[in-house]
Amino acid sequence: MSHLSSSKFKSAKMAVLTVSDTRNEETDTSGKYLVESLLEAGHELRDKKIVIDCPYKIRAIVATWIADENIEGILITGGTGFTQRDTTPEAVSVLFDKAVEGFGELFRHVSYLEIGSSTIQSRALAGFANNTVIYCMPGSTGACRTAWTKIIKEQMDSTHTPCNFMPHLGQ
Repeated sequence: MSHLSSSKFKSAKMAVLTVSDTRNEETDTSGKYLVESLLEAGHELRDKKIVIDCPYKIRAIVATWIADENIEGILITGGTGFTQRDTTPEAVSVLFDKAVEGFGELFRHVSYLEIGSSTIQSRALAGFANNTVIYCMPGSTGACRTAWTKIIKEQMDSTHTPCNFMPHLGQ
């Protein structure tokens, strides 16, 4: 594996999508957490939306962001469970050029250490499309915190060694 880190931090252009039938800007604590975290880490927020859990509406927003050269990373919270309304994996995975299987595996591992076997109900996933990384995580703020602090923050840090996702981003 080649050395894919840099000694200089590079900011990523990010978008945040909350998938929920009930949350709005005032009650979207998970989306707010992700926005604050990415900004605190030195990245740029290019867009933020809330969408109902409808696979076609989710897919339309994500596809538009994937095609936008001003967005390099997408953080999606919500819709990754097992209820009939949870459709984020089905909506987003068809857009991937490459899946990042390790994200879901690692998320469930670190989540298991926090919440036990309930993590088996998470269908967290990630992938790349058009040189844009897409992370899909559960809708709880705690799950977003776990995903961000234990996985995403490091992979979106160009100085993280031995490698990170930053060299793979951009048009």
